Amino acid sequence: MLLVDSHCHLDCLDYQTLHQNVDDALAKAKVRDVGYVLAVATTLPGYQAMTQLIGARDDVAFSCGVHPLNLEDSYDYGELRRLAAAAQVVALGETGLDYFYQKDNLELQQASFREHIHIGRDLDKPLIVHTRDARADTLAILREENAQDCGGVLHCFTEDRATAEVLLDLGFYISFSGIVTFRNAEQLREVARYVPLDRILVETDSPYLAPVPHRGKENQPAYVRDVAEYMAVLKGISLENLAEATTNNFSRLFHIKL
Repeated sequence: MLLVDSHCHLDCLDYQTLHQNVDDALAKAKVRDVGYVLAVATTLPGYQAMTQLIGARDDVAFSCGVHPLNLEDSYDYGELRRLAAAAQVVALGETGLDYFYQKDNLELQQASFREHIHIGRDLDKPLIVHTRDARADTLAILREENAQDCGGVLHCFTEDRATAEVLLDLGFYISFSGIVTFRNAEQLREVARYVPLDRILVETDSPYLAPVPHRGKENQPAYVRDVAEYMAVLKGISLENLAEATTNNFSRLFHIKL
């Protein structure tokens, strides 16, 4: 059985007290059948530091992008395109819109999001999309920029069924994190039951959002198994079937043979 953590900030884990190093964190994941990780960038300097920290590995892939909450320091779109063109980069992002934490730079967020889509289409690499309190604009921009041409995933999904329906119509995948295990997440569980098995991914978003029964602890790739076990119950299937489906979905979306 192979589980994939489809969204992890692997460079941000606690390597002082929780893990000895990246090898240690990934070894703990493998003990729980989590054998592959997508390490996600949120700034361009962060992408470069992350790839230097992790190095070339056969169990980690990288994304390259600028998070909507990290636009206070302007970045060069040409540099994004250059870095994202690297063979080790399988996706653009994470990108998107966040109107919950920042409302004073909406035009800049939207421009950055559109540029990620343009580059994703040009490079034929999918998008990793973040959205918070920005549902309408996120979906509108995805449509306007023909994001279905490169595809992508709405990561750490917390929206409603109507949003899921639009994303599925665009050919996007929907990724569930530890939030689906939280006590007050019944609406999200309803969406998880609705989304077809061939469009689901699982993730940790480590080091954030540790699932039950690890709430209050720092999240890590090993805990994606807890998300997968919970999702398997929601879908009424075995963990093995859930793992097979989500791993196949990951391979298909990110053009990675696993």
